Amino acid sequence: MRDDFDALWNQLAYEVMSGMKEWRLQHPKATLREIEAALDERLGRMRARMLEDVALASTAAAVSQMSEAERPTCPACGAVLTARGHTTREVTTHFDQTLRLKRSYTVCPRCGAGLFPPG
Repeated sequence: MRDDFDALWNQLAYEVMSGMKEWRLQHPKATLREIEAALDERLGRMRARMLEDVALASTAAAVSQMSEAERPTCPACGAVLTARGHTTREVTTHFDQTLRLKRSYTVCPRCGAGLFPPG
């Protein structure tokens, strides 16, 4: 994993905590349900960023840099997949957060199935 994850994630955690303090000052009569919703919104953003960072650090993100022995295989026929450039996909997570994942797009040379992300 990237060495700077600690600094990035500490900053995200700080933003959640300071954001909740500020929100609470602005909403002193909030119900437990409202507090929970505000916290979930902030934690959802932090969770999405962490998820995106971890997914992009995966070896599956760069299939073209793998040896043939390391490459994933086709789930349909078992052939070793071939990298066909990179594709960006937007994925919606829990708490309606959008991730942008740029990963290798792979194709099976035997059956022609295309996979993103591989593995």
